[in-house]
Amino acid sequence: MIGDAGSPLVAEADSPHFFDIIQRASITFPRFPPDTRRRVSRDTMPPKRKSGAAAQPGASTRARQSKLAKEHGITAQEEAEIKEAFTLFAEPMEGEKEGVIPIDDVRRAMIALDIPPKDKDELAEFIEILDPEEEGFATYPSFVAICALKLHARDQTSETHLNEVDEAFSLFTGTGEGRAGAQSSVITMAHLKRVAAVLKEEVDDELLRDMILEANGGAGVGRGVRKSEFENVMRRAGVWR
Repeated sequence: MIGDAGSPLVAEADSPHFFDIIQRASITFPRFPPDTRRRVSRDTMPPKRKSGAAAQPGASTRARQSKLAKEHGITAQEEAEIKEAFTLFAEPMEGEKEGVIPIDDVRRAMIALDIPPKDKDELAEFIEILDPEEEGFATYPSFVAICALKLHARDQTSETHLNEVDEAFSLFTGTGEGRAGAQSSVITMAHLKRVAAVLKEEVDDELLRDMILEANGGAGVGRGVRKSEFENVMRRAGVWR
């Protein structure tokens, strides 16, 4: 979870990364309901200063994303929930650290996560992916992959998620809250400069240009960052599923 307004942050980089700017801005302008926020994982942040600045008192400990979680764009907390559901039905198998789950229990494990297959056809598709050799079980990595797909699909169609995207985007564009205000805008160099100034960050123009290009896939600084690209950045940062 992204910290509530007033929560201390640790300055972990000589130059703020795009993800870091996003996280700090969302705290400086606290408009998200607390239960809809996500904390950017430490793995998406830039390297710490070599001087090893101490954490400010009260800074919370954040779980680290595993390689598997990064590959599938889920947070450490989400993977922990998936693992817990997997473990409920898992059986030991040599060579599989987490064990395996019987194919017949896949649906029950997904129900436990509140992401059940929507129908028999989807379940059959998942089983074909999970157990292509028809061995009767699924491994942990393949189960995580399927669950990650369901998590992403659920949030992408969620009204709450769409509102979160609009609200976060408007923090940068200054177009006000709600879809109507943020719909036609892009995040520009000027917007990033404004946010950096509010955060009292000294960021040179070259780094701001790099941030824009990182977010829009090199489409050009002048083109800015569209809302869909902004959402992708937030997902990669672990802010959203």
